[in-house]
Amino acid sequence: MARPNSKSSWFTRFANGASRTTGKPVTFVLALLVVVVWGVTGPIFDYSDTWQLIINTGTTIVTFLIVFLIQNSQNRDAAAMQAKLDELIRAVAEARGQFIGIEHRTDKEIQLIRAELERESEEEELASGKPPSDTYLDRLISRR
Repeated sequence: MARPNSKSSWFTRFANGASRTTGKPVTFVLALLVVVVWGVTGPIFDYSDTWQLIINTGTTIVTFLIVFLIQNSQNRDAAAMQAKLDELIRAVAEARGQFIGIEHRTDKEIQLIRAELERESEEEELASGKPPSDTYLDRLISRR
């Protein structure tokens, strides 16, 4: 499988590294330590506006940037999951190939597809002679 070239993947490499780093307990402890130090210095700086502005600005900037890193990671994870699911659909003989790529449909179209699948599931359940399940979750769990 081809690897992305370095020009197109610098952000991906950065986002992966940042995600790994920010997800570690030591990073949380470091952030907590920053907040504790800031809090302890409050009396030293007489709880001034500048003292408050430092933590507000810092946390706002970090939060703003982390949102983009999280979104990048989620987009990549979702795309990888869809590729894996598409491969499973393609590989299983009984699976319906028209489900490949449905994540590109509108929300309304996906809701209609889900409703149709639920209807088909109920019909299959009734045809099997088993007593009907109480909830959709029960139907999903009992499927084999």
